[in-house]
Order: sequence, then structure tokens, then C-alpha cells
Amino acid sequence: MQADAQTGGPIVRGFVGSGFRIDDEHVARALLMTHETAVEWTPPALSVLGEDALQLLIDADPEFILIGTGATLVRPPVALVSALEDRGIGVEAMDSRAAARAWGVLRGEGRVIGAALYPLDA
Repeated sequence: MQADAQTGGPIVRGFVGSGFRIDDEHVARALLMTHETAVEWTPPALSVLGEDALQLLIDADPEFILIGTGATLVRPPVALVSALEDRGIGVEAMDSRAAARAWGVLRGEGRVIGAALYPLDA
């Protein structure tokens, strides 16, 4: 997927069915996004989400990771939040639509963040 000219990375441009439109080209049900790329993702159940599933994001050394938990806010596992915070990475959980919108605002500010977006129907 292409990088956005202004922010240098992928931007969620809209919502399609249970997925996300990235840069007006691609639709994916679930995504991992760094400041440089977006990849389709088959996420584990949120209740067992761990660092291994987010390694792409961790390797990008983000300031924090947005976790879009689907149609509604569900708190991610405490063990995951603690493990990421021990690495100096903050965690912000919200429903996936809010996370996609927050991603655009924060990337517009040039922030180096990551995002894990669960499907909108999750």
C-alpha cells in the first residue's frame, strides 16, 4: 500500500462493510499499521492478544499503539498492556472506527505510532 504524501504512511480513508479502505485503493477487514505500511491481519481473539501478534508494530518502535477492538470498546489483556508499557510503548484501546479516525489525526501530526484494527463486526 502506498504512503500518504503528507504523513509518509498509510491512512484509513473510509469504512466499507466490516472493513477499512486504505489510501482509496484497498479494503481489509483487519489491519496492522505502522507509520510506513499497512498489512492485512488475521487477529487472534482479543482476550488472548499478545506481543507476538503485534511484533510488526513493536519492531517499528512506536510511541504508542492504538488497538481498535471492533464495533465496541473492549479492554485488551492486562498482561499485554503491561508488557508493552515495560518496553516504553503506550497502549490506547477504543472501538475500531474511533481508532481509525485517531490514526489519521495523529499521523497528520507526524506521530510515530502503531495500530492494530480488529474488524468492524468483531
